[in-house]
Amino acid sequence: MLNAPLPADLMPLATRLGVVPLYGDIHNHCNISYGHGRLQDALTRAKQQLDFVSITGHAHWPDMPVDEPSVAHIVDFHVKGFAKLKENWIPHYQDLQAIDEEGVFSVFPGYEIHSGAHGDYTIVYETLEPQDFHVADDPAALLEILKAKANGDHLAFPHHIGYRPGARGINWQTFEPELSPFVEMFSMHGCAENSQTDRPYLHSMGPTNGGSTMQQGLGENKVFGIVGNSDHHSAYPGSYGHGRCCVYAAGAGRNQIWQGLKSRHTNALTGDRIHLLGAIEGHINGDIVAPHAEADLMVEAVAGGAIDYIDVMRNGELFERISPTLTPHPIQPPQEQFETILVIEMGWGARRSAHRWDGNVTIENGDLLSVEPRLRGREIVSPLEGDEASSDEPELRVDGGELTFSITAEANPNNMTPATQAIALRVRGDEGTVLRATLGEKEVTLDFGTLLNGAVSGNLGPIDSPAYRIHQIVRPEQWQWQGRVKIGPFETGENIYLRLRQTNGQMAWASPIFCRDEKSG
Repeated sequence: MLNAPLPADLMPLATRLGVVPLYGDIHNHCNISYGHGRLQDALTRAKQQLDFVSITGHAHWPDMPVDEPSVAHIVDFHVKGFAKLKENWIPHYQDLQAIDEEGVFSVFPGYEIHSGAHGDYTIVYETLEPQDFHVADDPAALLEILKAKANGDHLAFPHHIGYRPGARGINWQTFEPELSPFVEMFSMHGCAENSQTDRPYLHSMGPTNGGSTMQQGLGENKVFGIVGNSDHHSAYPGSYGHGRCCVYAAGAGRNQIWQGLKSRHTNALTGDRIHLLGAIEGHINGDIVAPHAEADLMVEAVAGGAIDYIDVMRNGELFERISPTLTPHPIQPPQEQFETILVIEMGWGARRSAHRWDGNVTIENGDLLSVEPRLRGREIVSPLEGDEASSDEPELRVDGGELTFSITAEANPNNMTPATQAIALRVRGDEGTVLRATLGEKEVTLDFGTLLNGAVSGNLGPIDSPAYRIHQIVRPEQWQWQGRVKIGPFETGENIYLRLRQTNGQMAWASPIFCRDEKSG
C-alpha cells in the first residue's frame, strides 16, 4: 500500500496500451564523491518513496578552470570529489546490489561528467555487475568509449540544460541522440522548458539561457524525451519539489524500466506522482509517428491534487488548454462514494528548529487505498555550505488500514522556501467518512464534508510552535481527466507534448510525440 501503483480502472488508456507509470530519480548525490550523507541512507530513503533510483558520483571535468584564482575553492572540492569517487566506485556496487529488489525497487549505477563546452552529462549503466566508470571530453567521444568498454547497456543525458554554453549548459550542436534518449529539463536548478517559467534558475552558476531550453532543441528538430530529477546533494533521492522522473514501462522489472527509459517513454515531474499520458494511435510520450492527415491525441491524467490545467503544446506553442473545472471528464464517474487525495502536511515552527512528528492515521467509514510519502531532504548543494546530512530517518508503516509514522520536519528557513514534510493518502469515502489522526499529542478528527469545504490547520502549542495542515480534498472530476483532442493534420517535423499544472503548483511535463517520415516506437 506504500507507493501502491494506480489500479487499472484509474488508468484505462495506459492499461489498454500495456504500460504503467513508475517513479524514480536518476540524478542525485551523496558523499561517495562530493556531497553530503551516506550512500546507504540515500538508498534507504529512495526505496521509501521511489520505484527506481540511480545515485550519481562526480567523476570528471575536462575544461575545469584550474587557472582562475577566484574559483580555486570550487576546483579544490571537485578535484577531491573526483578522487573520492575513484576510491568508492567499485566498493559502492555492494550497497547497490544489497537493496535492489526485482519488481519492487530497481537500482542503476551512475556518475556524471562536467563540461563547459558541451554541458554536464549523467551516465547510467543498466547492469549491477561491477565495472569501472568511463569518461570522455565530449558527447561523441563518450558514446564511442561506452560502446567499446562498458559492459551491458548504458545511456547518458545532459542535465541542468538551461545554463548557457560555456557555463555547463547544453550544447545542442554536440547533442548525440544515440547516446541520450532524453534530457533533464527540471531539477533543483529550476525549469528549462522555455525562457520564461515560474521556476527560474537561482543557483550561483547563473540564469537560464534561451538557446539552452527544451523548446530550443525542439525548434532545431532534435528528437529527445524529457525527465526531471532532484540533483539533490544531501543523500535524499526524490526530495519533494526538487524533481522526479516518471517512466512508462511494461512492468516494474528493471529490464522493463530500462526499456522505458531507452524508448523515451518518460515524463518530468516536480514532486507529486502525477500520471500524464498522451497517445496518437497507440504511440505514447516519446514515440515517433508517421504523418497523419487527421490525428487525435488521447489524454489521460491522474494528478496528485486538483488540476489547474492541462496544456497541449504543439511546436512550441499553446495549441489547447484543458480545464477540468470548465470541462470535467473524470475517469471515475460521479457517485456517492468517491476517491480523493488527502494530504497531511507537517512542519513550520520557530526558525532553525525541528520537530519529530510521531503519529498515526485511520479512515472511518471509508477505505485507505494507498500512501504516497512527499518527503524532503536538507537544502545543501556545495560541500562548502553545511555539515554532513542528518541520519534522522523517516519511518512509515501501513498495517491493517492504519498508517503510523515518525518524521522529522525542520522549520521553514524563510517565508519563500518550504521545508515541510507531507504524506498523501488516496482514500475512498463519502461526506460522512472520518479522518482520525494522532499528531504527537494532538488528536484530530475531521469528516470529509468539512475537508471538501477547505483545509484545516492547527498548532501543537502556542504561536510559533510546530503546525500541521490537513489539505482540502477534491472530487474525482477535479484530479482526473480523460478525453480526446483533435490535432488535425500532423506533419513531418512537428511535435506535440502535454503539460499539467495542479492548483498546489506541482507540475508534470510529458515527453513529446514526434512526427517523422519513418515511424518508430
